[in-house]
Amino acid sequence: MDKYLILIAGPTAVGKTQLSLSIAEQYKTDIISCDSRQFYKEMCIGTAVPNADELSKIKHHFIQNLSIEDNYSIGQFERDALAKIEDLHKNNNVVVMVGGSGMYIDAVCKGLDDFPPVPDSIREELNLRYQNEGLDALKEELMKLDPDYHELVDSSNPHRIIRAIEVCMVSGKPFTSFRKQQSKKRNFKTVKIILNREREELYSRINKRVDKMMTEGLLEEVKKLYDYKDYNALQTVGYKELIAYFDGEWDLETAIEEIKKNTRRYAKRQMTWFRRDPRNHFFKPENESEIMAYLKENITN
Repeated sequence: MDKYLILIAGPTAVGKTQLSLSIAEQYKTDIISCDSRQFYKEMCIGTAVPNADELSKIKHHFIQNLSIEDNYSIGQFERDALAKIEDLHKNNNVVVMVGGSGMYIDAVCKGLDDFPPVPDSIREELNLRYQNEGLDALKEELMKLDPDYHELVDSSNPHRIIRAIEVCMVSGKPFTSFRKQQSKKRNFKTVKIILNREREELYSRINKRVDKMMTEGLLEEVKKLYDYKDYNALQTVGYKELIAYFDGEWDLETAIEEIKKNTRRYAKRQMTWFRRDPRNHFFKPENESEIMAYLKENITN
């Protein structure tokens, strides 16, 4: 019998969680999260972790399983997720994976590319530039070296920007050239459901979600994490803006508007990522019957 991984992906706030629960219930299977910020147990409100009721309905994996103090790479996630999928496939031919982190999705579905080794001296040099010149200087450098990846990368994440620049420097090639290699063989077939909404509708949902997060206590959550503000996990939309508020850079109203603006920008980059694969099929979240019919057509067990 063939094994399947149903991927439910799309931009933030599009409605992935509810659909993933419906599909997991339909196929009586577990859900694997590939949202790279929902791994961290200290970050709950700002990462839109499924609530207790949602988590009780279906067993989830890789949700709040790490601490922000843990060092956890995308390569480790690839290995852990593949092992978990293999284990779940022993009892069910279908597993659901949900998230919006494009690189983590690709790591599981396609495998990581073979990047050249980078000397510590280059990484140290770039980290020093980041400390002395700031993130904007590195973004300008990436724009010169690889304008295509500059459009795709999370522009608020120094770790990913530095990673791309160092690969460009070592290889003399654009970072994106290493991301077009042949997919690695997997022991399952991936059926992709990419969700999308009209831009105005999605942006309205994002704005309302940010307001809801603030009502639920996001400010207090970030305040508790302030001492860890330099950790990579905290270089995340919703956290870095409120850290700037605590640092006195903005008033609270400005910080909240920046969260909304940066979340909208992040959603736009996510859709750019998903649209670059012509094989992806896009669906409206409310068209659940159409999505279920598509799954039935593509899952033959």
